[in-house]
Amino acid sequence: MAFFKTIDFSKFSSIKVGSPVEILMLERNDEIPKDRMIIGHANNLLVSSNPRPLMMLSKDFSFMELEDEVLVVGSATPTGKLLSFAKKNDLAGFEFVSKLPGSIGGMLAMNAGVKSYEIFNILDAIKIDGIWVKKENIEHGYRFANLGGVATEVRFRVEKGFSKELLDELVNLRSNQPKTASAGSAFKNPEGDYAGRLIQEVGLKGVSKGAMQWSEMHANFLVNHGGGVFEDAKYLMDLAKEKVLEKFGIELVDEVQVL
Repeated sequence: MAFFKTIDFSKFSSIKVGSPVEILMLERNDEIPKDRMIIGHANNLLVSSNPRPLMMLSKDFSFMELEDEVLVVGSATPTGKLLSFAKKNDLAGFEFVSKLPGSIGGMLAMNAGVKSYEIFNILDAIKIDGIWVKKENIEHGYRFANLGGVATEVRFRVEKGFSKELLDELVNLRSNQPKTASAGSAFKNPEGDYAGRLIQEVGLKGVSKGAMQWSEMHANFLVNHGGGVFEDAKYLMDLAKEKVLEKFGIELVDEVQVL
């Protein structure tokens, strides 16, 4: 049975911004409400003090089942757990999951990845609102997937051959990212360019408002130095959009979800 849980986003979200919000927690076989937005482990969320009604999948949806060449994973499964499982069972294709925070459901919702490696490349089908949908029938692209409902499970056709070399290479790619609390990349990279470069070019790298700052390490990371508030984070994001549009005629698109 579904139940309510109060989650303090200033502690729970990766950017450590937000306030306590009552969330509906879904368990297996519950009917999925249509009037609530599903969220994952809040690794790419910026939550205001008054978000729309939210729901999450409970630990009921954290599982992995491997049978022959088919791996089924529950959407609440933490990415770290999937990576360990792939290593242990010598499964190829999951190396890029290393260092990607959050849950599988969150990865599906934004087709998360590193460079050209992304989750839609390796999945076979997603269970959406109780029905298995093949990936070919789901609109998706760079850091984007139109799931059209709530993804509760994902299915992979797997092959042997986990690559430690590829894992190390991909981990190194992410070594230039700040360790300070953030929601990951704030904006998607525009085609043929980098959001971080554009933010730097308009002079915002290192600029702060309150405890929120465009990171001095990577300009597309909005970091929280402790006690940062939603209004300051939103101000910096809006300022970056405004300045980049003004100087380059490019509209930055949010990668972080603002609720």
